[in-house]
Amino acid sequence: MRITTWAEYGLICALHLARRAGDGPVTGRDVAARERLPGDYVEQILLRMRRAGIVNSTRGARGGYSLARSPDEITVRDVIQASELTTFDLHCVTHPVDAGRCAEAENCSIRPVWLLLQKRIDEVLESVKLSDLLDDESVVRDRVGLPAYAAPDVPGSLPILQP
Repeated sequence: MRITTWAEYGLICALHLARRAGDGPVTGRDVAARERLPGDYVEQILLRMRRAGIVNSTRGARGGYSLARSPDEITVRDVIQASELTTFDLHCVTHPVDAGRCAEAENCSIRPVWLLLQKRIDEVLESVKLSDLLDDESVVRDRVGLPAYAAPDVPGSLPILQP
């Protein structure tokens, strides 16, 4: 699985709105400027998230976007699904090597592995809520079960001295 620009920008936009919850609607242009993202992408992503029921849009001079639900009711999967339109591209379905070989009616011993991977990815993305991502990285790492970040040991580099 590759995390695309659509998915990453979608999460950044959703987190921006989550951090500003209660401040009223925010324009797509404002989100793009504050997050240093291309405005066209942001507008398209926010439109997709509106269609998926993740954000609300308000028209008018004080209009813009806001989360449609609480950040603890929105999963990372919800955001990626809305932004990207899928969470995992099952390549043998979208880009079959051979139409006959990759048809669902054909026996393919590889397909179950891709389907299992798709299922596991969706389970992980479903388990993380937008509200989980509102803390610092160290807190989020602990929350999702990852060890604390350690700087990579680069051969030939000098050690960092602590004061």
